[in-house]
Amino acid sequence: MRRFLFAVFLVVACATVAAADAIEDAESTYNRGDYTKAARLLRSLADQGNARAQFNLGVMYERGQGVLQFDTEAVQWYRKAAEQGHASAQFNLGMLYFNGQGVPQNAQEAEKWFRLAAKQGDASVQFNLGVMYAKGQGVPQDVREAVYWYRKAAEQGYSSAQFNLGLMYGKGQGIPPDAQEAAKWYRLAADQGHAHAQSNLGVMYYAGHAVPQNDREAFKWIRRAAEQGQANAQGNLGLMYAKGRGVPQDVARAYMWYSVASEALGGVDGREAEKNRDLAASQMTAAQIVKAQEMTRRCQQSKFKVCD
Repeated sequence: MRRFLFAVFLVVACATVAAADAIEDAESTYNRGDYTKAARLLRSLADQGNARAQFNLGVMYERGQGVLQFDTEAVQWYRKAAEQGHASAQFNLGMLYFNGQGVPQNAQEAEKWFRLAAKQGDASVQFNLGVMYAKGQGVPQDVREAVYWYRKAAEQGYSSAQFNLGLMYGKGQGIPPDAQEAAKWYRLAADQGHAHAQSNLGVMYYAGHAVPQNDREAFKWIRRAAEQGQANAQGNLGLMYAKGRGVPQDVARAYMWYSVASEALGGVDGREAEKNRDLAASQMTAAQIVKAQEMTRRCQQSKFKVCD
């Protein structure tokens, strides 16, 4: 009997390895852009009940890659994988219900699948569910529930959730206001390169709000955000150069960053940046303005990488 069981386990192990090799081969084929072959390989595995293949095949039907774009087929394959507990399939199925793609629009059904996916611990799913509760998209608006899911994702290091949780603490939405907690979560996101978190943290250092007032720290974080294209940070960087806070005063660079911000912001904020740019120009010679305009062009063309 022991030999028989040992033999059975060997067969199962070999079959598992073969299945793993097969799905990896199919995914490699997809990544090479051979969608027709990938769809054929995935369908064979999906028909055998492989949840990963079912999910990937659903993605291909939703996108029309290697197969005709067909939302109803996408729903079918996502559902098969979702019912086996595949978190990404559960989330995608929820999105199709949310948008009414391939199925009648159904917010309650969408929420059901989103929750099932989020409860499995996928941080990106938890974050997206938090956004939906915060905005009341596909689910009843509930800022406390938003905070709950943001925190779940933030504690896993998901930077966008850390930033949003910081916002909730800063605004006192769904949780008592706590500027120090806001700063903590902004810093965690900022350390990962989240531009909006860097911008907000820089402003807190500039104002000395919940953190020690420190112009150099403010400049560091605001500059990092500005170089990623964060428009408010670009305007604030212009302000810091204009006032010489955290950096030597430099009206040409103030002009440049105000110019960049005015184009990115638009509206009332854009007009305010234009006004500040013109104020900087009033302190410059014609030659300095021409040079600053060239700096602006170079900064924009390099996507904010060459702005010195």
